[in-house]
Amino acid sequence: MQSFTVTEPFLDLHCALSEGPYWEKDANILRFVDIVNKTVFRVDLNVGPSSLQKVEYEISMGITAELASSGDSFLFGGKHGIGIAKKNSNEYRYIQRFWNSEELRESKEERMRANDGAVDSQGRFWISAINDPQVTKFSPEAVVFRLDTDGSFHRMIEGVTIANGMSWSKDDKTFYFTDSPTKSIFAYDYDAATGSISNKRTFFTVEEPGAVPDGHSQDEDGNLWIALYGGWRVIRVSPSGQVLGDIRLPTRNITCTAFAGEDLYITSAAESDPEKYPESARYAGGIFKCPVRIRGRSATAARIQA
Repeated sequence: MQSFTVTEPFLDLHCALSEGPYWEKDANILRFVDIVNKTVFRVDLNVGPSSLQKVEYEISMGITAELASSGDSFLFGGKHGIGIAKKNSNEYRYIQRFWNSEELRESKEERMRANDGAVDSQGRFWISAINDPQVTKFSPEAVVFRLDTDGSFHRMIEGVTIANGMSWSKDDKTFYFTDSPTKSIFAYDYDAATGSISNKRTFFTVEEPGAVPDGHSQDEDGNLWIALYGGWRVIRVSPSGQVLGDIRLPTRNITCTAFAGEDLYITSAAESDPEKYPESARYAGGIFKCPVRIRGRSATAARIQA
């Protein structure tokens, strides 16, 4: 076991729900969102916290990705669907809505929102939509969608509750997916040529009380660095499902991770019970940095035509 301890945030922001950290490698910029406050942040890692900039949008965004066809815009999963937004202004447009006409009559557009996602090796954008906790309670009507490079749109997983972290194994033959309330990350056989998934099984289950797996990222060896919401830490899990180490943090609700070089950046959410966990509330919603001495796997830009 290799254990790290982080005692204070890199950015002491007190976000309501910071999520979706993403490293813009060429510019060395860290991008992340505050879903509840409908904000996207960017910080120049060459300069540090003083370079932090934020853009407020009319809609919430749960996850962002780079676009191979554009350097000044990014792809996002938002309140109502998938869109493209400018990096330095609040201009955005949708390119694919989540819900069909029947689901719109069922008010799904109001009570759902994007949550997490990732881009596969072929440039397809995978994105989850879950119940919006600001509107309604969680229920098993979350969906994982896949937007292909030709614009076709597919429903890949249905009937889950809080669809969270996604990634692919180093050999590109396994798709990892988290449904947080089950406390498990599931594995599927993955066909990179077609984007199909099959043969669902449990890859890893969080055993500790009160903690659930949230977002994750992978290092260059294919280990998953998993944020534990309610667990005060990030754990490093091998491709065989063994816990190899952890990062202990000064707040409880850890939401996601992203590599920038050999540093791991970690997002967190507000403390939901500050009277019970006053020590967690102090830095809740902050962004944390941990030098882990291993590089992350490079993210793929989305090759979506829009």
